[in-house]
Amino acid sequence: MSESAGLAEASESVGLASASASVESGPGARVSVGLAEASESAGLAGASASVGLGPGARASVGLGLGARVSVGLGPGVREKAWAWVELLRLPALFTVPGDAVAGAAAVGTRPNSRTLLAIGSSLCLYEAGMALNDWADRAEDAVDRPHRPLPSGRVHPAAALAAAGALTVAGLALAARAGRPSLAVAAPLAATVWAYDLTLKRTPAGAAAMATARGLDVLLGAAATAGTARSPDRLFGTASTGRAARGQDVLHGVTAACRTARHALPAALTLAAHTLAVTTVSRGETQGGSPVAPLAALATTGALAWRLSYGRPGAGRPADDAPTAPHSARVGAPRARPGRASGAAPSPGSSPNPMADTLRGALTLAYAATAAHPLFHAALNPSPQLTQRAVGGGIRAMIPLQATLAARAGSPVTAFLMAALAPAARKFARKVSVT
Repeated sequence: MSESAGLAEASESVGLASASASVESGPGARVSVGLAEASESAGLAGASASVGLGPGARASVGLGLGARVSVGLGPGVREKAWAWVELLRLPALFTVPGDAVAGAAAVGTRPNSRTLLAIGSSLCLYEAGMALNDWADRAEDAVDRPHRPLPSGRVHPAAALAAAGALTVAGLALAARAGRPSLAVAAPLAATVWAYDLTLKRTPAGAAAMATARGLDVLLGAAATAGTARSPDRLFGTASTGRAARGQDVLHGVTAACRTARHALPAALTLAAHTLAVTTVSRGETQGGSPVAPLAALATTGALAWRLSYGRPGAGRPADDAPTAPHSARVGAPRARPGRASGAAPSPGSSPNPMADTLRGALTLAYAATAAHPLFHAALNPSPQLTQRAVGGGIRAMIPLQATLAARAGSPVTAFLMAALAPAARKFARKVSVT
């Protein structure tokens, strides 16, 4: 412990010129204060103060002219934050928003504020699954992947479990905020995530459970976007009131939910099929496996790419059959012809659009290339390293797949914005593994 103070060129006034004081206590700890060019007034010009706390940590404050505040965090804090980034596999989050957006496009509705709530719910539930996955696999990872945050001791298992619980509650709360239909989808989604991580992962039903979770995520976006807007129906040409109005609202809500699920189901099944193939391959990412799983995933990728390129689901769907279209027809009134409803948007696939078709074709090729290239190498040599690359490629391929589904549903602008996430996902995946 040492203390020094030097005062020079002090005038008759109260001001101190070029004065400095420093205190040191222990290795790496330091407190210093410098006061310079002080005038007779109470102002301090060029004054600075800095505090050092342990190796690599410091904080400094400057008062007066050129005042500044800076804080430096020690390597311990940075390492802790990086451990949580690895635990939650943050680069994989780029693949999540597209589920809700693809679901919204599938029901012919533009993304709205409820879509954002669905995206937030999906992100929370996805990260809950990541934290819970490592908590459930901590004993296995201690042998196969000791560098992971939990077996290496960088994150405490109790903290990971608590984070999984908190994220699940947050995800369900956001879904409830978006409406009862979205909560009705989010609840089984959360249950599927927990069942997969805790029980089903090592069973034959594990891959199917993961595929179900991804499909439910698409339906979550569709249900939230369609919403539960109050129906402007009139019963027999007169305004409904009292119990009749409530009954009509319930009936309209049930009908809209069924239509939403029906129109979003093809997109949900497409992403579920891709997820099923990738999850099956992932079973050999720690110890390797046979080429059967990568070859089956290659076949699945090819089949999905062909269907996305040539199939046109939803063509000819009546405009008044959209999940969000108001049911204004009276009992006994003639049904409007497809595409003739006033102010109705054209149904997906009902009219050819060369630019949309070109975008869809390019996105389909991007999906096939992103998924197929590493799968081909894993089929030739199903080593753990190449299998992990195949799984990572399959996860990243979800972004162009989601964008293709949006373009195919008639939302080219949304598809383009979704596809723009792919370069960022690839860049961050080089720093943090998504598997």
